[in-house]
Amino acid sequence: MEELVEPTAAQLEAFPTSDPGALIAREPLYATHTGACFVGDAQDLLSELPPRSIDLVVTSPPYALHFEKEYGNVPKAEYINWFAPFAAGVHRVLRDSGSFVLNLGGSYNAGEPTRSLYHFKLLVHLVDTLGFHLAQECFWYNPAKLPTPAEWVNVRRVRIKDSVEYVWWLSKTPNPKANNANVLVPYSKDMKRLMQRGLRATRRPSGHHVTQKFLKDRGGSIPSNLLEWGNNDSNSAFIRRCRELGVTSHPARFPRVLPEFFIRLLTAPGDIVLDIFSGSNTTGSVAEQLGRGWLAFEIDEKYARISALRFDQEIL
Repeated sequence: MEELVEPTAAQLEAFPTSDPGALIAREPLYATHTGACFVGDAQDLLSELPPRSIDLVVTSPPYALHFEKEYGNVPKAEYINWFAPFAAGVHRVLRDSGSFVLNLGGSYNAGEPTRSLYHFKLLVHLVDTLGFHLAQECFWYNPAKLPTPAEWVNVRRVRIKDSVEYVWWLSKTPNPKANNANVLVPYSKDMKRLMQRGLRATRRPSGHHVTQKFLKDRGGSIPSNLLEWGNNDSNSAFIRRCRELGVTSHPARFPRVLPEFFIRLLTAPGDIVLDIFSGSNTTGSVAEQLGRGWLAFEIDEKYARISALRFDQEIL
């Protein structure tokens, strides 16, 4: 994927509003040229946004894990009832061309080596009850994930390592804004060799006709829905700054490439991106660097204040 680039002056001038934070009638904790971070319950903050005002929501709520985390977890049995009001608010504020990208991890059932279906049940509820469309199911493969739970994977060795998280790409209508030309990946060595040597037109066993058009250089390959990214930003400028100041950021941070991929795929410069469980505000930081407007909601003021360090603001 391409490196992040600073927005051009023309892109910044193209903003539909120079102050996305003005969409909410309360003071943000902090703001930048293209976005604002608010402290509070996301349900309340969503209710204050005008309908059809947001182009993309990217978020990763607390998973329904068996072991409680310091930032809070909701039990699996209560998860749909807990999350549904947030999702209904997201549906209301999305433009008709908008998308809702939801990153969720799976979990095991308590006391036995079987997997919970909570995230699949939630997906069915979002589509059948709240009216979202499943544009595509994506899978985030993190090869650096540790082998857990220890009882089933490391001790008894009756299960294998779980290295995939789910990323549901949902939309308000069947045809959300999207352009896969914005997220092309480098051609494989085999494809590069084929493009150099050429090929003879043929029909594959699958029935697909392969012609010379197959060899046209389109700047890269269309990525698959298996997205391989590690999750180690321990040496990022943000984490180094946290260490210098002796503060600890939100412990559950997704990698920058996750929001970057979907912001590039599903928005254009000037669009507005929202994260309703912003944590360390990775989404807002990436959106700003890509020339998009952004809004961030975080219920824990401590984490929200630390996230300002991503924008060189110190309000600890």
